[in-house]
Amino acid sequence: MWYKVTELNSQGFNKSQISKAVGIDRATVRKYLSMVEVDFIAWISNSKRRPKKLQDYVHYIKKTLKEHPYLSSAQIEDRIKENFPDAPEVSSKTVYNTVQAIRAEYDIKKNQSNHQRIYEKLPEVPYGSESQVDFGSYSMVTRERLRCKVYFFVMVLSRLRQKYLYFQDRPFTSGTTIDSHNQAFDYFAGQPKHILYDQDRVLIKDENLGDLILVQQFQQYISEMKFTPIFCRKSDPESKGKIENVVGYVKKNFLRGREYTNIESLNEAALSWLERTGNGQPHAGTKKVPHQEWLIEQNHLLPYYHQKKKSKQLMRYKVRKDNTINYKSNFYSLPLGTYKGSNTYVLIKTEDNTLFISSDTKNQSLLTTHRLCHNRGETIRNTDHRREKSKSLETLKIEVLKLYSDVPSYKQYTALIETDKTRYYRDNLLKLKSGRENLESTSIEESIKFCITHDKFNANTMLEVAHSYQVREQTNKKSVRPNVEVFTDKSIKIDFAPQRSKISTYESIMK
Repeated sequence: MWYKVTELNSQGFNKSQISKAVGIDRATVRKYLSMVEVDFIAWISNSKRRPKKLQDYVHYIKKTLKEHPYLSSAQIEDRIKENFPDAPEVSSKTVYNTVQAIRAEYDIKKNQSNHQRIYEKLPEVPYGSESQVDFGSYSMVTRERLRCKVYFFVMVLSRLRQKYLYFQDRPFTSGTTIDSHNQAFDYFAGQPKHILYDQDRVLIKDENLGDLILVQQFQQYISEMKFTPIFCRKSDPESKGKIENVVGYVKKNFLRGREYTNIESLNEAALSWLERTGNGQPHAGTKKVPHQEWLIEQNHLLPYYHQKKKSKQLMRYKVRKDNTINYKSNFYSLPLGTYKGSNTYVLIKTEDNTLFISSDTKNQSLLTTHRLCHNRGETIRNTDHRREKSKSLETLKIEVLKLYSDVPSYKQYTALIETDKTRYYRDNLLKLKSGRENLESTSIEESIKFCITHDKFNANTMLEVAHSYQVREQTNKKSVRPNVEVFTDKSIKIDFAPQRSKISTYESIMK
């Protein structure tokens, strides 16, 4: 390894390139290059004779890893401290090296799992049916040996793998993403019937239990176009594997080793690369040339009408996985369930030393408020923002069923939700559970009938309609006048004489 590192260094490779080429850490490359051959031989020989500080704990580490192969070296270090208080003090790096050596010697792989996802290769889609979209970024080198990060948009027609590629020197916004769509449709001479996306923040605001809320600008754009957007759920790369492969292909085949001059030249080179290689060479999977297949597919694409709109951006704060936001180096809690994925955002404002946090939706409803903290690194939490322990779906179904046992149509409605929004069924149940309080069963029953009639299979919608029904019913009750008994029997005599004024009172006033 030392000879290989020094040979690559003599050929002009830098430390990062050598690290990638030989598969060792950059710090190790730097250490090897700092030693001449004699010093290196002496060092490696000495290290082999050096006693291992954790030698007495190898058996325990091996046994623990075999029983729990997914444990990290940090967890192993903690287990050693817990079970062996007299163990020698060693650095975390030493523990890591020992754990890695034991894994290699006894073939204990970390990513062992009994719950692997089972899926099959899907058949090819029809001509003109589908395309996939994704974004990427890459750090290029200029002539002055400076680093310059570029961002790119890529679209691929799923059937024939015809690709379009566009670069810019800043992150994509909703407006520049729409412009990139327009250029791609110009390049393809049409638009597909469906386009698959990740849940990117420039396109989607909220999953909303399956009724997706898109960024307003993109929602307006697709309403004027003919294609239907399809958003994949997070952690599901197989759903759009074609575009994932294209992103890697662009980085490895087109960008790697290319010198950056300016964004215009890069886009010109990208179009030439597409014509020459990206779309001009046979695809490894289909064994067909994408450009030749495109000559057939363009007749199946929907017509394209160019659209251009101006972008309008809002200032937002990203929600962390633990349902908090990081504002001025402090963490402020949000209600449980606010986080709905990596593209969850909220709107904030400060007033009178108070932080107001609202939902990033059309109505911008207030989620919570906090007193501003002027320290750093603090966590400011409301007592009602408590974390609920996860439960199985069956347990959750039973709990919610008990809450709605007095609503006759509940089972029918949740069955329709499960059929219509299978992937969001659990989310809808959680919403039904949290929203049941203070709602009467009659209002819920009326709301469910309304939602079934109008095909609204969404817990948010049902609860809002139920609340509306209940408010209307309460208003009607308040407006009803009380019954007043009127006596019509003339035979009943009431002994009552009206009060009379004296005439002398008026005479004195007139004087």
